[in-house]
Amino acid sequence: MGGTAGEAGGARGLTAVLAGAVLLGFAAMLVRWSAPASPLIIGFYRMAFALPLVAWMGWRARRPGQGAARGWALLAGLCFIADLWLWHTSLEFTSAANSTLLVGLAPLWVAAISVLWLGTRLRRRFWLGLAFALAGGLVLGLAKGARWGTGRGELLAALASLAYACFTLTLGRARRELAAPEALAWVVLCCTAGFALLAGARGEAFHGFPPQAWLSLAALGLVVQVAAWWLITWGLGHVSTNLGAVTLMVQPVATVGLGWVLLGEAVRPLQGAGILLVLAGIALSALSPPART
Repeated sequence: MGGTAGEAGGARGLTAVLAGAVLLGFAAMLVRWSAPASPLIIGFYRMAFALPLVAWMGWRARRPGQGAARGWALLAGLCFIADLWLWHTSLEFTSAANSTLLVGLAPLWVAAISVLWLGTRLRRRFWLGLAFALAGGLVLGLAKGARWGTGRGELLAALASLAYACFTLTLGRARRELAAPEALAWVVLCCTAGFALLAGARGEAFHGFPPQAWLSLAALGLVVQVAAWWLITWGLGHVSTNLGAVTLMVQPVATVGLGWVLLGEAVRPLQGAGILLVLAGIALSALSPPART
């Protein structure tokens, strides 16, 4: 009975992460429609619009104690700020295709950290699934025009992927003890303050945007940061962090699909091959739980 319940919880957790990653696919379009807001301002309002709702949800779900777990959630917020800051900065020195491709290395860093520092032993089938998913990400990146640049932007994007891996690991650690709404609330609170400080230090404008930009910023907060990340945060409490990281690679697949459905963008055969590789990698990884931790 216990094994069946655990398998059911794992299946629900995987479904939640998948659903959240699909909703993350809206982020690229919403960021594009948020112009002329700068990347830091977009990050701030994405968190600020989400903060009231997630703070209320987190307050209702709070438990006594759990100070160490809240520390892990705040650390996850700092890692997420670093991820977006490095990623947005990399876009100043390289193409969006190059940057997005290298940020997709995050599951590889999660697996490496888990094995080298956390004592996790991953099965061969998981490594094969990870290889398939990364290969699919590479194909999707090449289809979008990814080519090696000067190296500076690529290095920043690779560092962003490492920060994203650390975010995934620390959020998964916080979820061992914190309920999903409270963990998400601490992450969003940390990110709101961090983005406000960074944007203020750079003297960036917090207002003066057209109505479409405000609507897009609100959608980023409510659809991406609340709905998508609540699903992902809840799911990470029921699946291994390694599987969660690989499953999040469905985001670029969702971006391609949403572009096709909502924007009429054609899906080229190379993109189709990349999508199939990513989905095959996620399926293989889902069938390969860690041998031990």
